[in-house]
Amino acid sequence: MIFLWRRRRAGHGGARKDECLDMELSIPTHFHCPISLDLMKDPVTLCTGITYDRESIEKWIDAGNKTCPVTNQVLRSFDQIPNHTIRKMIQDWCVENKAYGIERIPTPRIPITPYDVLEICSRIEASRQHDAKKCLDLVRKMKNLAKESQRNKRCIVQNGAGCALAACFEFFASFSIEEYTDLLKEILSALAWTFPLGEKGKSKLGSAISLRCIALFLKGDDLSSRKHAILVLKELVSEDQSFVNSLMEIEGIVEALVQIVKLPICPTATKACLVVIYHMTLSENSEMITLKFVEIGLIPYILEILVDGDKSICQKSLGILDSISSRDQGREGLYKNALTMPLLVKKILRVSDTATQFVVSILWKLCMGENENAVVEVMQLGAFEKLLVFLQVGCGERTKSKVTELLKLMNLYKDEFECFASSAGFKFLKRSN
Repeated sequence: MIFLWRRRRAGHGGARKDECLDMELSIPTHFHCPISLDLMKDPVTLCTGITYDRESIEKWIDAGNKTCPVTNQVLRSFDQIPNHTIRKMIQDWCVENKAYGIERIPTPRIPITPYDVLEICSRIEASRQHDAKKCLDLVRKMKNLAKESQRNKRCIVQNGAGCALAACFEFFASFSIEEYTDLLKEILSALAWTFPLGEKGKSKLGSAISLRCIALFLKGDDLSSRKHAILVLKELVSEDQSFVNSLMEIEGIVEALVQIVKLPICPTATKACLVVIYHMTLSENSEMITLKFVEIGLIPYILEILVDGDKSICQKSLGILDSISSRDQGREGLYKNALTMPLLVKKILRVSDTATQFVVSILWKLCMGENENAVVEVMQLGAFEKLLVFLQVGCGERTKSKVTELLKLMNLYKDEFECFASSAGFKFLKRSN
C-alpha cells in the first residue's frame, strides 16, 4: 500500500516561494491486513498463524466463514490472539513517519469476554438489593463497554445482559419511580439495544409494573427517555403480541403514541412508534383502539408523514391505514380527509411492492362499499392506469383479485369520467380473468 503525501519546503534566503514536492511513502507489507489491505489498527493472530486486523476478521467470521482467508484452512478455533509485537512495530513506524502526516494508532482496548459480562450481570443482581448508586455505576459501565466496539455490544447482548437489566428495571420500578428516576432511565436506555431478552427477561419487562413505568417515561418531557421507551415497547410488542393488551390498559398510552407521530423525536423513534400502533390496531380489541386513534386525530398525522417519508416510514404508515380502514370509523375518517386519495394513488408503484399492496387494500375497502364518489375520485387521479400496470407486472393472488375488482368497479362509472382508460386496458382485464 502507498500513501501519497505533500510536504512544503521553504526556500533558502527568505523571500523565495514554497515548493511542493509529491513523495510516496510505502507501508511495510506485513503491516497490511490481508482482508482489507489497510494498515492494521488492532492486529490479532488466528490459530493458522496469520495476522489480521480484528475488525476485518470478525466480519469474516460473523459472515459464517469457517476458514482462514489466506491459507483456506478450516479454523480449529476462532480465538483471536492480540499480536502485540506487530502492533508495537506499527505504532513505532507511525511515530517515525510523523513528519509525513502519519498519525500513531492508539493502543486498542482489550475486548470483553462472556465471563466479564456475566460478572457485571451478577454484580448488578447483587447491588440492586443494597445499593442503587452502585447499580447505576454498573449499568453505565456496561453502556460504556458497548460503545467501545460492536464486538463488545454483541458479547453483552448474547450473554444475558438484557435479562438482568429487565429484572433490575422491574425491581426498582416497583419501589419508587420518582426516587430511582435516573437509574431507571439509564437501564431503559441500555434495554433499547439488548434485545432479545429471553422468556424471563420479557416477563420482567412486560409486567404491569414495568409497562406502567415505561409508559410514564413515554408521556414525559425528556426526549431521550421517550425515544428509549418507544424503542423498548416496539421490541416487546414485536416479540409477543400479548403485551399489546396489557399496554392498552394503561391510561394515556394512545395519546402518548399519537404525540410522537405528531411531533417526531427522530426517524428511529417515529418508525418504532408506527410499529407499536400497527400492532395495537391488529389486537383483539382493534375496533375499540381504532376508534380511539381516529377520535384523537391519528389519520391526519399519518398522512402528513406519508407525504415525504422514506420507504420504511411509508410502508409502516400504509400498514396502519390499511388496518384502520378495516373499520367503519376508520374508513369514514380516511375518506373525509382531502389528502387521502391523492396520496394513496401517488404511492402506487412509487415506494415498494409491499406499499402498493397496502394501497390496493385500502382503496379496495374505500371503494367497494358502493362509494361512488370515492371510485370517481381515484379514476380522476389516474389510479386505473397505475393499477393496470401493477396487474401486468405481477402480484399475489389476493392482491390481484382486489385490483381486478377495483378495475371492474371503475368500468361501471366510466360514463362519469371523461378521460377514462383505453379499451385496450379492459381487454387486458378480461384476459387476466
